[in-house]
Amino acid sequence: MRDWWHWSPAEDSDPRSFGIVGVGRFGSAVCRQLMQSGADVLAVDRSPKAIEELRQLEPSIEARVLDCTDEESLREAGILDMDTVVVAISEPIEASITATLIAKDSEGTRVRRVIARATSDLHEKMLKRVGADRVVFPSRMQGERLGLELVRPNLMERLELDELNSIEEIKVPERFVGLSLRDLNLRKNYRVNVLAAGPAADLMVNPPATHVLMEGHVLVVMGLTDDLQNLPRT
Repeated sequence: MRDWWHWSPAEDSDPRSFGIVGVGRFGSAVCRQLMQSGADVLAVDRSPKAIEELRQLEPSIEARVLDCTDEESLREAGILDMDTVVVAISEPIEASITATLIAKDSEGTRVRRVIARATSDLHEKMLKRVGADRVVFPSRMQGERLGLELVRPNLMERLELDELNSIEEIKVPERFVGLSLRDLNLRKNYRVNVLAAGPAADLMVNPPATHVLMEGHVLVVMGLTDDLQNLPRT
């Protein structure tokens, strides 16, 4: 089942700013993917060892050691100024619930969206009860995949052909709706090739230049992974 979402840019926070609470294997994978995409990332964890290991992987990342269940510590660190916060703590359950509640409901918080990691169905229910906008399970979604979706909300599927090239299936970006492939000239303007287009259940392979892109339809494109990332996000 495809799982992705839209969000509206905050008036008072950068829509490409992300706070990661907890940098174990899952959280650090989210951080790495976000950093590779050029996003603004702030990572926090109560473990000095976890923060040091993350800094060794991503020397330029802003990362701090603090109590992730302390509201003032999170506020002073800047977590509450981020547009999106990923609560990647798995245990103890109380810590992830508390961090989620702080990010979502603290006075003056600018956080628009909280994505929290759960370890059980009961944990998921509690996270949603305290305001999590989305709950993920590591067994269902790896950190790198989540990080990629955060910076590419229109991405549905990706097939990596090699270290440089990929094929991606994306939902037609809003700014492309109503335009033909000739109007867009994706090969010239974005250096990607269109392999198919149309409704997800009835794609047209090698569509003609006159093909008009519609809202809710899908594009399948191929090119350098770096060029594909330059396609409009929404």
